[in-house]
Amino acid sequence: MVSPKSDEIDRLIMKYIEKSDWPVTTEMVARGVDISWNTAQIHLYKLQAEGKIKGKRVGRQNQWMRIKS
Repeated sequence: MVSPKSDEIDRLIMKYIEKSDWPVTTEMVARGVDISWNTAQIHLYKLQAEGKIKGKRVGRQNQWMRIKS
């Protein structure tokens, strides 16, 4: 079972990504949503697996963007 807090973090991350015109890094998401880098990374991978965002490794960082529907 997914806790409400987990769902809330996913919602906040999606909101943050949707307002950006450019891909965002894990660090940007973590700072923008006020969560740890590790928590952001876990949720970003989860959202990617659900098909809500796409991610790409660029150099030493992961970049994320919303999948346009």
